[in-house]
Amino acid sequence: MSTPQPIVLGSRNRKKALEVAEILATCGVEVISIADFPNVPDVVEDGATFAENAAKKAAQAELLGRWVIGEDSGLVVDALGGRPGVFSARFSGPEATDASNNRRLIEELAGVPIERRCAAYVCSVALADPTGRIRLTSEGSCRGTIIDEPRGANGFGYDPYFLIREYHRTFGELPSRVKHQISHRARALAALIPGLLKLLPEIESANPK
Repeated sequence: MSTPQPIVLGSRNRKKALEVAEILATCGVEVISIADFPNVPDVVEDGATFAENAAKKAAQAELLGRWVIGEDSGLVVDALGGRPGVFSARFSGPEATDASNNRRLIEELAGVPIERRCAAYVCSVALADPTGRIRLTSEGSCRGTIIDEPRGANGFGYDPYFLIREYHRTFGELPSRVKHQISHRARALAALIPGLLKLLPEIESANPK
């Protein structure tokens, strides 16, 4: 049996693509970023939920004629009424960066005691076949606490401020081997893997080497 072509992750975020690739590599699935296909237009992430945005990203499969994983994730902070939620990547505006988003997050939580800074990272995933039809979906979450000062240089986004109490470390401090077991993204992908493995013969047939 030949090896299928890589599945495309419908995100131009290279750090996210690397994380997804590392997680799925454990079950023999290769993943590349849609950033490798510059002619594909950006998806307008205007869905009301992570699941809706993930499905929109997965639907890029029809343009590529390849299997695509759509993923949308973000931070849900209890004390902020669930914000930034689906706006996590652009919390501080259209030209948002990780630094500006984190700065706004900490500003909005000023004066909120640590015991009320509970939050969750949430991730929704969808897999579409080359026709754009969604074949699998899953979701995962991970609870934590938002701290005032960044810790660690690993990860991206809000990771340096997201403390996992059981480990006494932030996502920015945890080694990837640990994060790939407990993160929202890892849990969403773990739920997807059984169905994905069942589809591998079909994926291989559609994408011969």
